[in-house]
Amino acid sequence: MRDDAAIVVQDVNRIYKVRGPKRRSDPQEVTALADVNLDVKRGELFGLLGPNGAGKTTLIKILATLLLPSSGTALVDGFDVVKEQKAIRRRISMVSGGETSGYGLLTVEENLWMFARLYGLDNKTAKERIDSMLKLMGLADRRRTKIADLSTGLRQKMNFIRGFISDPSVVFLDEPTLGLDVGAARDVRAFVEEWMDDRPDRTMVLTTHYMAEADELCDRIAIIDRGRIIACDTPENLKRSLKEETVFHLKVAPLGKRPEANEHRIEAVHGVRRVSTTEVNGHTEVTLILETEEALAGVIGHLEARGSNLLSLEKQEPSLEDVFVRMVGRSLSVDTSQRDE
Repeated sequence: MRDDAAIVVQDVNRIYKVRGPKRRSDPQEVTALADVNLDVKRGELFGLLGPNGAGKTTLIKILATLLLPSSGTALVDGFDVVKEQKAIRRRISMVSGGETSGYGLLTVEENLWMFARLYGLDNKTAKERIDSMLKLMGLADRRRTKIADLSTGLRQKMNFIRGFISDPSVVFLDEPTLGLDVGAARDVRAFVEEWMDDRPDRTMVLTTHYMAEADELCDRIAIIDRGRIIACDTPENLKRSLKEETVFHLKVAPLGKRPEANEHRIEAVHGVRRVSTTEVNGHTEVTLILETEEALAGVIGHLEARGSNLLSLEKQEPSLEDVFVRMVGRSLSVDTSQRDE
C-alpha cells in the first residue's frame, strides 16, 4: 500500500445469490461489484456517485467491514478488510443519511456520551468533544432534549455527531444530507469542510445523490454504474472532458429585424455553429454555439455594427449532472424510497 493512500481497492467483486421462483432450486447470481479498482489518497475528500443499485453502498459496506468481498482485496488505513477488521473498526466511522441512532428515552447529551464511551473515550474527552460538536452543529440548546422529542432533521444531526465523536481517521458518509432541510444540509456540509481542514491526514468517502454537494465538497469523484467504476477524476476535469462546444448566452437590446441577406446574419460570423434567439420583454436573448471562444469577438463586432447594445454575457459551463448523464445515460434523481445495495 502506498504511503499516501488511505484506501486501496484491487479487483474487488461482490456477488449475491438470490433465489428465484420456488420451482427453481438453484439460486441466481447478481453481481453488485465487478472488478472495482480504486485508490483514495490520505487527506482526500472522495466522492462516489451512481444511480440506485449501482453498487455504492455495497462498496462502502465492504470498506467499513460490514460485508465481505467475494474476491479481490481492499485495504483501509493499511489494514485488510477481511483479515484485520478489528484494527480497521478502531480507525473508521460510518454515517448513513436517514438512519436513526440512539435511545428515545435518553437525551441528546446522554446518547452521545454513551456512544463516546463505547468508542473507548475517557469521560473528560467525551464531554469536551460533545460540547464542541453540539455547538458546531447548532444543537447546544437541545442537549437535554430526549431523542424521542426531536424532529427527524435534528435526530439526523445528532447521528452525524455520533459518527465523528471518536475522531476517526477515515469516515464513510453515505448520503449524509438525505432528507435534511436546506439549513441543516448546509450545517452538515460546513462541518465536513471544517473537519477535513482541521487535520490534513483525515480522509472521507462521500456518497450522495446531490450533484451540487459533490461538486462543492469533493477533491475527486468516481462514477460507478452497474458495479463498475466508469470514470474517476476531479470535478473540474470531469466537466472539462465533456466540453465539446463553447456556449454563450447574450442579452442584447435591440437586436432589430433579422437581415434578409445571409451574409448579414450572426450565423455568417466565422466560428459560429448555431444560433437561437428569443424575444423577452423588449430585448433579445441569444444562445450561441461557437467553435472556439475566439469567435465571440466577431459576434460582438457584428452586433455593434447592427446597432445592438450588449446588456449581458454569460458563458455556459457543463455541470457534473451533464457529465453523469453522458456517462451513465440517465439523470441521477433523488429517490428516498430506495437505497442502493
